[in-house]
Amino acid sequence: MRYVILGPAHPYRGGMAAFNERLAEALLSAGHEVEVVSFTLQYPGFLFPGERQTHDGPSPEGYKIVSKLNSINPFSYFSTAHYIKSLSPDVVICNFWLPFMGPALGSVLRLARKNNTRILSVIHNIVPHESRPGDRMFAKYFTKSVDHFVVMSRAVEQKMKDFTLPSQRVVFHPHPVYDNFGEPVSREEAVKHLGLDPTVRYLLFFGFIRDYKGLDLLLEAMSDKRFDGGERANPQIKLIVAGEYYSNREVYEAQIKRLDISDRLELRTDFIPNDEVRYYFGAADLVVQPYKTATQSGISQMAYHFGTPMLVTKVGGLPEIVPDGKAGYVVDTTPASIADAIHRYFTQADQVAFRSNVEELAKQFAWPALVEVIENLVSHNT
Repeated sequence: MRYVILGPAHPYRGGMAAFNERLAEALLSAGHEVEVVSFTLQYPGFLFPGERQTHDGPSPEGYKIVSKLNSINPFSYFSTAHYIKSLSPDVVICNFWLPFMGPALGSVLRLARKNNTRILSVIHNIVPHESRPGDRMFAKYFTKSVDHFVVMSRAVEQKMKDFTLPSQRVVFHPHPVYDNFGEPVSREEAVKHLGLDPTVRYLLFFGFIRDYKGLDLLLEAMSDKRFDGGERANPQIKLIVAGEYYSNREVYEAQIKRLDISDRLELRTDFIPNDEVRYYFGAADLVVQPYKTATQSGISQMAYHFGTPMLVTKVGGLPEIVPDGKAGYVVDTTPASIADAIHRYFTQADQVAFRSNVEELAKQFAWPALVEVIENLVSHNT
């Protein structure tokens, strides 16, 4: 079958681009034809909180990426749709993660549809963590342009009931592992590459820094006296914060100063290139996701690929992905709960068993399983 994936891809950076590129590879491996239709402009500058939207890494090989869509230029909606129609795809797949994209993506899908073209969407988040006026209206405009949906968490599956018709199928499938950031490296190699102290045990907070991700809770937890390395029974623990600020940097810097914990932190708060990701997960003893709200998280699936146990909070779909006491810990969204779990992991847990469990559980998050779900939805709609 001929598939078109509509959404961000190289040279755009971030989770959606990585997902689209990996999905394209999975579809190719299953014997399908694939082309990705991406953006010429994804976000206008005043709406983008980071430093830059693109990266300089090499383009993926094996399939074509064409930049056509400008999210705020309606004329580009017509030209993008015309191009997609010219490809005569059997299926168009469009990821959805932000209502701001609803008018652009929904319009293209309406215009691009041909008699035999099926429209599928992978919904990462239907209601944003940081809401804005018009979110529900834009999301509904998008969902009306789609035949069927794949959702990445049960929490999103429940929310989709407010956005779909009975004729539109909604199928749950967990987020596959992100295995497109290179092969795992040893801890020894990772800490050497990053210039870290090999005698220290490391926590990792990874990804764009946004308020809903709860870095403030983790910073508060790091002020716990058990992490000062002063007691022989407690190993010296440091937190690596690896990712670009998408929220107010000054707020976090003031908190670090107030808590007097700068000596317990390794701040790498620039964008982390794809070829550097494996070193951060390789150096980490435990990945911490102290989210205040969530649907699912690609960070968990990166941790699974690299075999690193996780600490997540009891929000959204995170507990579905990280079995408590097996792949890591699931805790309340409080600094005390986070600190207690960190201490327990380094002083009481069988860390070898945790890593073995992570490697075993990762097998259920394979990309071919997602492709099979997509193929079944396409067959259902023929």
